[in-house]
Amino acid sequence: MFKRTLLATLVATTLAGCAIGPDYTRPVTDLPTAWPGASANVAAVGHQWWTGFGDPVLDSLVGEALTYNRDLAAAAARVDEARAAAGLARANLLPALNANAGYQRARQSAEVTAPGTPLVGDVRQANAVLSWELDLWGRLRRANEAARAEVTASAANRDALQLSLAAQVAQTYFQLRALDAQYDIARRTLESREEALRLREKRYRGGMTSELDYRQAEAEAASARSTVPSLRQSVEQTEHALAVLVGRSPRALVEGPVGRGKVLGAFVPPPVVPAGLPSDLLVRRADVAAAEAQLVAANARIGVARAAYLPTISLTGALGSESTSLSGLFSGPARTWSFVGNLAAPIFDFGRTAAGVEAANARQRQALAGYERALQTAFAETLDALSQGRAARERQQAEATRLAALNEALRLARLRYDNGYATYLDVLDAERGVFQAELSLVDTRLAALNASVSLYKALGGGWQQVPQG
Repeated sequence: MFKRTLLATLVATTLAGCAIGPDYTRPVTDLPTAWPGASANVAAVGHQWWTGFGDPVLDSLVGEALTYNRDLAAAAARVDEARAAAGLARANLLPALNANAGYQRARQSAEVTAPGTPLVGDVRQANAVLSWELDLWGRLRRANEAARAEVTASAANRDALQLSLAAQVAQTYFQLRALDAQYDIARRTLESREEALRLREKRYRGGMTSELDYRQAEAEAASARSTVPSLRQSVEQTEHALAVLVGRSPRALVEGPVGRGKVLGAFVPPPVVPAGLPSDLLVRRADVAAAEAQLVAANARIGVARAAYLPTISLTGALGSESTSLSGLFSGPARTWSFVGNLAAPIFDFGRTAAGVEAANARQRQALAGYERALQTAFAETLDALSQGRAARERQQAEATRLAALNEALRLARLRYDNGYATYLDVLDAERGVFQAELSLVDTRLAALNASVSLYKALGGGWQQVPQG
């Protein structure tokens, strides 16, 4: 018996390197050699890219989100689940040892029992059973390979969610600071227009100006007054959204205000892509890595499906004892053993195995398309972020120039009105222009910061400088 067991083990060991199904090779992709708009002498950016904005409040909010966000907690649990499943697949490669003990008391029929034989008897038994499926064709190894790839995919999906969450927190925080700035502009504008309204009313009551000027000032003050509550509502809603993102409890959501750090205009301008940055950096992006891991798993599942065409061999050995009395259960005469080898081979299953192989191949093609799509999305998002950043910087410069020109136009309009060379409508037009330009400049600053965050996210959360030469 020992020789037969040893022979089977040696056969399994000899064939251990052969696993049915295709081995995985990374698909060939046509990657660009450089990025448009790349610039030299740009510093490396670490994976904690949000610290580069130099705002401790933002750093604290991102850290809070990475610790308490519920979606991220669920993603971490999915990684644990995948690891447990991989542990199960790995355990299937190894023998299983089980122990069992039993007691039986039974009465035999007097009609079939020999005279003098007790009709009632007790049987006690204890056994250790070792079972092992020989993985001659690599079915279990392919299943283990697929399970390990699914752990990788689950962990990569968690990492992608972490990056997306950090980016969303940063952009929501910037949105909040932008709304704060616009709210302050609206309040200052309201104060200025109410002061102008009081002056126009005094002059109108004193007969020094027309009712038209007074009513126009009244309308402008009312317009600014309606803008303030709308912006205040937007600020409050953004605070609530940010509190949910960082995982605050319902009580903290109601009672704990969201902190403020830098004003919007104090943040560092968004970086550009350094020259020499390899485009295959995106191949290592978390969502692309997850898609590739899913492709690896689907590829391994083809081997699992094909193995159904081949026989399975399992070995079972049992060693124990059986006795009618407890005192004799572990004596020599009570010893029992058995060894069973079982071979099961498919003969005809009406195409069930072929359909399983076809389905596995189809899932592999789906995973391949998903991987290629993830790469396309990664490059498209990076190009969009670069384009968004360039446009935002140009718009910000133009809006700053526009605001400076409108402020000068407002000064001249007021001077001309005070000296009787222009109507009050000219002053109101200039004030409206300044107000809208101030709001637009805040929007362009926000767009530049959002483009910066989008670029960090698109490139997988930072980059390292590539040595030249």
